[in-house]
Amino acid sequence: MKIGFIGLGLMGRPMALNLLKGGHELSVWARRAESMQPLLAAGASSAASPADLAGRVDLLVTMVADAPDVREVMFGEKGVSKGAQDGLVAVDMSTILPAAARQIGAELQSLGVDFLDAPVSGGDAGAIAGSLSIMVGGGDAAFAKAKPAFACMGKVIVHVGGSGAGQVAKAANQILTGVGVLAVAEALNFAAKSGVDPARVREALLGGAAASKILENHGQRMLDRNFKPGFKSWMHQKDMNIVMQSAYQLGLCQPASAAAAQMFNAMVGSGLGEEDSVAMLKLLERLSNVVGELPLSR
Repeated sequence: MKIGFIGLGLMGRPMALNLLKGGHELSVWARRAESMQPLLAAGASSAASPADLAGRVDLLVTMVADAPDVREVMFGEKGVSKGAQDGLVAVDMSTILPAAARQIGAELQSLGVDFLDAPVSGGDAGAIAGSLSIMVGGGDAAFAKAKPAFACMGKVIVHVGGSGAGQVAKAANQILTGVGVLAVAEALNFAAKSGVDPARVREALLGGAAASKILENHGQRMLDRNFKPGFKSWMHQKDMNIVMQSAYQLGLCQPASAAAAQMFNAMVGSGLGEEDSVAMLKLLERLSNVVGELPLSR
C-alpha cells in the first residue's frame, strides 16, 4: 500500500519506520526537513506539503499534538483536503477530543475522504516494538483498508465503533493510566514516608488484588528513578484535560479523573512537564517533604 505519514515525533517516527519494515511504500511530510531525514534514510520519499502527500497515497496517517494541529494538516491552505485523491482514507492516530474527531470526520466525509480516529496506547517503547494498542473509530470499509497498516504498528487492534469511538476508548485509557500513576506514586511515597522499603511493598502488592501493569512497570521506573520520557507529563495533562472537557459536555461526575488532572497540572506548573508521567512521584515527594530518593533497603 502507498502510505503517507505526518507527525514524525517521539511516537510517529518509529511508527512510520515500522510501516516501511512492513513493506509499504512510504512518503512523509514534516514542517522541519530534519525530522524527515531518518525516514528518508530508511527508504521513504518526501512530499512538499500535506496536499502533495494526499495526492500520491492510498492511506494517510497523522500523529500530531492536538485537534488544532489535525485541523491545520487536514484543512489548511496546503492541507490534505486540497490534494486528496479519490478513495483516500485519512487516519488520525493523535489523541484529541472525541467531539473534535467526529467533526473532522464529518467535514472530510463531505469532501469525499474517509476518516478514522485511531489513537494508540503503549508509549514510545510500544511504538518502537510495533506492539501498540490501537483503538479505532470509523466506518467498516475504511477500517478494513487501514488494518494491514495498523498490523505493522500494533498488536491489539480493536474497531471500537463509529466516528469518535476510538477517542472515547483512548480517553478511558487515560483515565485508568492517569489515576493509576497517581495511585502508585501515592502508595510508594506513603511507604517511604512510613519508613518502610517501597520496593518490598511493591513486591508484596504485586502478589495480590492491587497488582497491575502500572504497579509493575511504572512502579519499577519510580523505584529506579527513571524519569526519562516515554510519555511526557504535559502530554498526560493534555489528555486528562480532554477527559474533563468531555465530562463537562456530557454532564458527568469524574472525581478521580479531576484529582489526577489537577496533579498533572501541578506537575507541568512545577517544571516537570518534560519528564515522564512517573515523575508524579517527585511532585508527591516535594509536597510530603520527602528529601532525596526513596529509601531502599536493597
